Amino acid sequence: MCGIVGYLGHRAAYPIIINGLRRLEYRGYDSAGVVIIENNEFGLVKTKGKVSDLEEKSESINNAASIGVGHTRWATHGVPNDVNSHPHLSNNEQLVIVHNGIIENYEAIKTELGQKGFVFHSDTDTEVLINLIQYFKDKDALSLTDAVRYALNEVHGAYAIAVLDKSNANEIVVGRLGSPLAIGIGENEFFIASDASPFLQFTKDAVYLDDGEMATITLGKDVDIRKIQDNLQVIPAIQELQFNLEEIEKGGFEHFMLKEIYEQPKSIRDTMRGRLLVDEGVIRMAGVWDHQEKFLKAKRIIIVACGTSYHAGLVAEYLIEDLARIPVEVEYASEFRYRNPIIGKRDIVIAISQSGETADTLAALKLAKEKGAFIFGVNNVVGSSIARITDAGAYTHAGPEIGVASTKAFTAQLTILSLMAIKLGKHNGNLSAEKFNALTRELDAIPELVQHTLETTAEKVIEIAERYKDSPNALYLGRGYNYPSALEGALKLKEISYIHAEGYPAAEMKHGPIALIDENMPVVIIATKTGHYEKVVSNAQEIKARSGQIIAIVNQGDQEVRKIADYVIEIPNSSEEFSPILAAIPLQLLSYYIAVKLGKNVDQPRNLAKSVTVE
Repeated sequence: MCGIVGYLGHRAAYPIIINGLRRLEYRGYDSAGVVIIENNEFGLVKTKGKVSDLEEKSESINNAASIGVGHTRWATHGVPNDVNSHPHLSNNEQLVIVHNGIIENYEAIKTELGQKGFVFHSDTDTEVLINLIQYFKDKDALSLTDAVRYALNEVHGAYAIAVLDKSNANEIVVGRLGSPLAIGIGENEFFIASDASPFLQFTKDAVYLDDGEMATITLGKDVDIRKIQDNLQVIPAIQELQFNLEEIEKGGFEHFMLKEIYEQPKSIRDTMRGRLLVDEGVIRMAGVWDHQEKFLKAKRIIIVACGTSYHAGLVAEYLIEDLARIPVEVEYASEFRYRNPIIGKRDIVIAISQSGETADTLAALKLAKEKGAFIFGVNNVVGSSIARITDAGAYTHAGPEIGVASTKAFTAQLTILSLMAIKLGKHNGNLSAEKFNALTRELDAIPELVQHTLETTAEKVIEIAERYKDSPNALYLGRGYNYPSALEGALKLKEISYIHAEGYPAAEMKHGPIALIDENMPVVIIATKTGHYEKVVSNAQEIKARSGQIIAIVNQGDQEVRKIADYVIEIPNSSEEFSPILAAIPLQLLSYYIAVKLGKNVDQPRNLAKSVTVE
């Protein structure tokens, strides 16, 4: 979950690394560090805190150096402090490393190295790894590349690493297993990063290392990629990056999260572009069409995901079972792999992940693949690990999402999953032509309805945020398709405002949570006029009878809930299938404005990171 940046070339390395770390700070912001090589010596600065804190301490760094690496940390082993910050030096101070991931057997290695005279100054697994590399390098007089390969064959866990030797200012050695790493290729210069955003302004050509690969990057030479296990050479596949620098800038918004909330009309439209052809009565999805028989003959579909993507999967369960009549189970990826799941060859496993790098989801996919299931990916990042491991898939086209709390990725996922469900329903005969055409026309209009929702709800949401910003708890209730919306709304509030919130099926309230209702408890109810409207109204009556404070999300023109609720937020009318997309907008805005009014760091909430690449 940490961020790695590196440069080797003819430019000054330090400014590139610092700017890159700013762009990767969404991956972790407990501490940061940078190291450069000049005159066969390391210039190393690291500190607890954010990249801005690192900049303040980096006056001694020589801007003329043309090689270096940097790191922004999300702490795993060892508390966030200066000593545990990366980069880490070897005992002989000849080598230095930055690392994203977890070395699971570091304690055993640390004990063995300690018996050989190595001394450790930090609590990190990373310092153990760099000393293991030193051990192999010194023991057999190995090259840095061979020493790294020997060491990586001894460790278990997940990693993306970059290693420097201060005696060679023309080389960086990198490797990955379970954590992403990209190499940007320019004209006689190279960039490394956890994702491509740090080097977008310099090159659009990138190589993404696969699991179990390492690379030696040498000035004046082609990148040499090898398999870590057997040293077999790999021909690099150079990809052209598809997004622009403007997409990762704030564009005049105060926070990335707000910018990304307001980008949703575009991201939803981009996700449908080329797939939804309303005039032709066609949904084109090659990943589904090319494997249509597998989907239509599937015994069941299992969706694995984490966090917000899990909530998208819950909506997909309603969509696919309702429209295509295929049984669906939704599993937390973090639990799925550990309960010895029953998986057969007629099962389809769909993984949903914004980054395509979520460690638990990747592990669940690998397990499903070993058991013979067909695996399908829904993610936002071309060339990601999930995209490479799956048999087929569909990219959302949300563009880069920098805010840690997912917003536009969620609605883009719902858009893809809606397209899949409608397409499968048509091809297995469950949807009539009339129903298919009605759904596709309505889905095609969703971007405009989202834009309308943004324009008409923000002022009311700001008023509600001011009223309830100091509430210590909140309940979110929904039924049917909007039960997952309640879960997602509660998660957003927890993530960025640190207010305790829980989402429940509205009918479950009286089986326990109703005990919490009093005049101080805000309850957000999603009461759209579809599905179980009358039942939700009854639940609202039960809350009001106990003096609860009701914030209701309703369809335009609703009068019945308005009589009960303390505050009403209106969203456009839609079919139940698409109401979670529209309901997501005021829920996102509510969490955002409450967090802003509380003075929280909206884009970088405490203890969180955007891409969870460790278990």
